[in-house]
Amino acid sequence: MKNALGPQGWWPVSRDAATPAQARLEIVLGAVLTQNTAWENVRRALAALYRARLVDLAALDAINEPHLAEIIRSSGTFRVKARRIKAFVRSVQREFAGSLEALLGLPLPQARAALLRIHGVGPETADAILLYAGRHATFVIDAYTRRVLVRHQLATRRDGYDDLQARFHEKVPANLDVYHEYHALIVELSKRHCRAKARCEGCPLEGFPHDPSA
Repeated sequence: MKNALGPQGWWPVSRDAATPAQARLEIVLGAVLTQNTAWENVRRALAALYRARLVDLAALDAINEPHLAEIIRSSGTFRVKARRIKAFVRSVQREFAGSLEALLGLPLPQARAALLRIHGVGPETADAILLYAGRHATFVIDAYTRRVLVRHQLATRRDGYDDLQARFHEKVPANLDVYHEYHALIVELSKRHCRAKARCEGCPLEGFPHDPSA
């Protein structure tokens, strides 16, 4: 995939991030904002947050939820996402003394468990935060990954998130850079070829057994 699609260099942090800490928070916000929407909508919402000087835990803690929702309106289901962002911020403030680094610096099992306790953070969002912001070697099983695996007869639609992740971890030894690039390449592959209506011609995986209708 990398030979055909080129290096991806994910996560796509914006140029507005002034510090590594702000870049990590931007990744967290992006992981919440990208739920059920296109990345371009996330970009617009993140740009609005930067204009409002809200890519900051203390500022996010201080703003009221309806105002935050209006700022991130471009992300879709903006009220739900505002509620989830506020829940995340409250958890970091309450349990980790306002330190995102303290949360992400925990060993992987504890960090993942802490994220999954937060309202609106499911396994996919938690693992995206851990992989890209926390730099933990855990793979993200998103809808793109599931579609590629199912079409190539490596999984079924009934397989659960944790089962698919465990299978991936077993086959691909833990390596942060590999997991970063592998996930990003699957996303790019899915945007170009493995769409809801498959475009298999020219796909770098075309030579492997596959069922475009799956």
